[in-house]
Amino acid sequence: MEDVVFFTDGWGAIARTLVVTAVTYVALVLMVRASGQRTLARMTPFDFILAVTLGSAFGRVVTATEVGTIDAVVALATLIGIQWLVVWLRARVPAVARAVNARPSLLYHDGALQRDAMRRHRLTEQDVLVNLREKGLGSLAQAHTIILEPDGEFSVVTADKIGDGEALARLNET
Repeated sequence: MEDVVFFTDGWGAIARTLVVTAVTYVALVLMVRASGQRTLARMTPFDFILAVTLGSAFGRVVTATEVGTIDAVVALATLIGIQWLVVWLRARVPAVARAVNARPSLLYHDGALQRDAMRRHRLTEQDVLVNLREKGLGSLAQAHTIILEPDGEFSVVTADKIGDGEALARLNET
């Protein structure tokens, strides 16, 4: 039976935790910084999975005595490397982009709620109205188009801001 440790395993364990945490944290910061701003942008589902996985790996490394510092840095570098590779491929290979990217969804356009899209995303009219109010608008009549973006945010385009509609032109293709 293993000994139960309530407070500490001794100064050696404390020193190991301090060193491993500091080294792994610095390595993680440097890797995230080197991977570019995309890593820190608004989260897509893919980014969320990476963040949870990195956090889990980091937490395990900090508390697990059987995981060495080099092993931890390699694991974190591998995760960030995979993320960098997928983002790089996504920018260059349309099939990868289609597989990885969520698509924006038209929720309201030119006076009509798009009920099928709302159902697909499990949204109610109240959800749309809440987001409309958060954008400073008091009624659907003030909006020309409402889009659910890939990161889960709502974009609201008012009629006076529609311009030539270039940013909206491909919404029906997605």
